[in-house]
Amino acid sequence: MIKKQMATRVIPGAALLWVMLVLCLMIVFVGCGENPLHTDSASTSDEGQAMHTTDRAQAESTKAEETPVEKKLKLIIADREVPVVWQKNASVDALKALAVQMSMYGGFEQVGPLGKNLPREDKQTTTECGDIVLYSGNQLVVFYGSNSWSYTRLGHIDLSKEEMTDLLSRGAVKITLNYE
Repeated sequence: MIKKQMATRVIPGAALLWVMLVLCLMIVFVGCGENPLHTDSASTSDEGQAMHTTDRAQAESTKAEETPVEKKLKLIIADREVPVVWQKNASVDALKALAVQMSMYGGFEQVGPLGKNLPREDKQTTTECGDIVLYSGNQLVVFYGSNSWSYTRLGHIDLSKEEMTDLLSRGAVKITLNYE
C-alpha cells in the first residue's frame, strides 16, 4: 500500500500579516460607511427630507464654487467702458489692472507708459482706427488714425472712427484696464 502524502502549503508569517491587515481594513471601511438616506426611528420623514435637501444644496453650492468664473479684460477710456476684441497672446495676458495716463502723439494716437515691460510679439503692422497695440514692450498705444510700425497687436476697439476721434483727439486721457 502506497501512502498518499498530502501537500500542505504554509503561508509565511509576513504574508499572513498582510492578509490579516487587508481583511481588517476592509471590515473597518465597510463598517464606517454612512447611509445618508438612513434616519433613526426618532426622526420624522420631514426632518429626513430637510437633511437630504440641505445636503443637495451644499453639494450644488460646492459645485458652483468650483466652476471657474470667466474673467474679462475691460478697457475704460475717460470713464467710458469701450467694447474691445482682445488678441490671444502673452502681452494681453500680462495686462491685468493698469491705469495708464495717455498723451496725444502725432494727431492719430494716444500713447502711455505701462511702467513695466510686457512680452512682445512685434510684427510690421499698419494700424487702423480702434487698434490697441504694444510699442517697445512698455507702452500702450490706442489709435484713432493709422500708422505703420512694428507693434504687438493687443486688440481692437469696436467703435466708429467718429466715436474714437471724439474720445481720443481732445488731449490727454486716462485709460484703465480692469480684469474682472
